[in-house]
Amino acid sequence: MNTTGLRFFTVYGPWGRPDMAYFKFTNLISQGKPIEVYNEGKMLRDFTYIDDIVAGILTILDADLKCEVMNIGADKPEELGRYIEVLEKSLGIVAEKIMKPMQPGDVPRTMADVAKLRKMGWEPKVKIEEGLKNFADWYKEYYKI
Repeated sequence: MNTTGLRFFTVYGPWGRPDMAYFKFTNLISQGKPIEVYNEGKMLRDFTYIDDIVAGILTILDADLKCEVMNIGADKPEELGRYIEVLEKSLGIVAEKIMKPMQPGDVPRTMADVAKLRKMGWEPKVKIEEGLKNFADWYKEYYKI
């Protein structure tokens, strides 16, 4: 049986998971409530927009792989603090931030090695400025804010 495992890296976008930081931040910011920022926003994450995830999945399906583990990520870690700044700009609201130390068990950096996927012709395309604006526009329309 052919089996390919997919590893997604910090997926965000419209219709996303409400338990993810960007969604929680947006809920709190839009309600005028403070957000908790761990490691003072200094950790790096490979934020990956949902359209890039879908394009990666389709590329992998078309490849008819036998047995692989494939990473799908933006391949460009962004500092959480910068991600929050872009989200604030996209929402048109500045967040009140409560800076916190790193949480136990958390890691300072994640990054997808997408070399195998690149060899198949896939490239991440959506930068956080575009992705977070798309999310913020969807959020404001969906939640009527």
